[in-house]
Amino acid sequence: MTAGKQYRELGEAAWAWVLDQVREAEGPWLRVTVPEDDDGHPVPPEHRDSLYSGIAGLAPVLAEIARHRPLGEREQALAAGIVSRLSARAAGTTEPSLYLGLAGHATALRLLAPGSEALVLRRLAELATPDGWRTTCAFVPGSDAPLSDIIMGGAGVVLTAVWAGGEFAEPMAATGGEALLRMADRTEAGLDWGIAPSTEWRLPNYSHGTAGVAAALATAGAALHREDFVAAAVEGAQHVLSVGSLADDGFIVPHRIPPSERSSDPVTYTWCHGPAGTSHLFAALAHAGVTEVAGHEVDALRQRCLTSILTSGVPQRLRPGFWDNDGRCCGTAGVGDVLLDAAQDCAGTPRADELAGAALRMGDALVERAVKDTTGARWRFLEHREDPPLLPPGTTWMQGAAGIAAYLLRLARYLDTGPQAPVVDRPDQWWAVPARVRGQAGSSQACRASFSAVSDPGRASNS
Repeated sequence: MTAGKQYRELGEAAWAWVLDQVREAEGPWLRVTVPEDDDGHPVPPEHRDSLYSGIAGLAPVLAEIARHRPLGEREQALAAGIVSRLSARAAGTTEPSLYLGLAGHATALRLLAPGSEALVLRRLAELATPDGWRTTCAFVPGSDAPLSDIIMGGAGVVLTAVWAGGEFAEPMAATGGEALLRMADRTEAGLDWGIAPSTEWRLPNYSHGTAGVAAALATAGAALHREDFVAAAVEGAQHVLSVGSLADDGFIVPHRIPPSERSSDPVTYTWCHGPAGTSHLFAALAHAGVTEVAGHEVDALRQRCLTSILTSGVPQRLRPGFWDNDGRCCGTAGVGDVLLDAAQDCAGTPRADELAGAALRMGDALVERAVKDTTGARWRFLEHREDPPLLPPGTTWMQGAAGIAAYLLRLARYLDTGPQAPVVDRPDQWWAVPARVRGQAGSSQACRASFSAVSDPGRASNS
């Protein structure tokens, strides 16, 4: 069996298992985990519609599947149910965010039924305030105030507006970007963002911190020709550099500042809190025409992030607490996806071969750790502080088999097609791959058209 076929078959098996966890109650919903002592009577979760752990997160998987085969009747019905549910819920939904709310719904709709996202984007525009978008998420005390980050805050909404385009995109990106500027904290090195202005601790990497906010400002600055946004993004990168380490030809930033007592390692290598996600900041700066930050070339800083991954030991489970997760947000599939983005971005170079080889190692680890039976395939992550440490298998885009399946299917297509394989791009990574491979309807090509054919500065060397 070829490697591509092995990854594809495992991805299809994982997707089959996920499909069996979809239920119907006023539209489709997805079980988040499937415990061993399952009583057979689950109820819809709080964030049943979300991109992070709900039905919106099934849209990028369906879009990936459609890249290599026609959708079956069951999948077509699911896609139609997702579009119907999210469209009907738009007017009454107040959570704005990319991973928990309306921006994620717009992402799913644009992937499944381009044009249908306009209703949700209109709702997002209605909810905008000069201070950004107010969240309903209880993650941060007092979080009815606008948040800044990609997961729950303004950065994620700004990224979605730029990616999706349309009549509301420009004012939303401008309003959101200006709000982010006002939320910034000035540091000795540059600008810093907490999840909320009230948070004394910082998660400086991509999902909840300065790296993600600066990436959003860079992409919005390029789209809107806002030099102030791009300048703020550079200052954000300066701060990130000031709290990180450039040792051993890499670049890593602490997971949390100050460190948490619950963290077993001060540094992780993930999409959310490590160099995998933070590499997108430097790709975004390159997209915006920035060539260097604090004396370092931005392309070199992106590669330093990737070098840190390559030399970290990932995806081996070297010790308790190191690499216990295989999902997109915090583990193997997310890292593999970033590696493939970068490999396609520097196609035809020895570095591309090195990055693609590392992406294959992520795929091999997923093959090795899969739990397979007649119902399909899934993965069980570890929590070394729990007894027993083995967690029930998850289903979702960010923390389960759906997101892993999409990565395995993409990896198989890459092996079959080569570096020109189309990428199902998303709001938080589209600039990390060349325009020629952005393959889904919600691509930056559409967003650039809506912004009067924005140029793609800084990409000539990679595209």
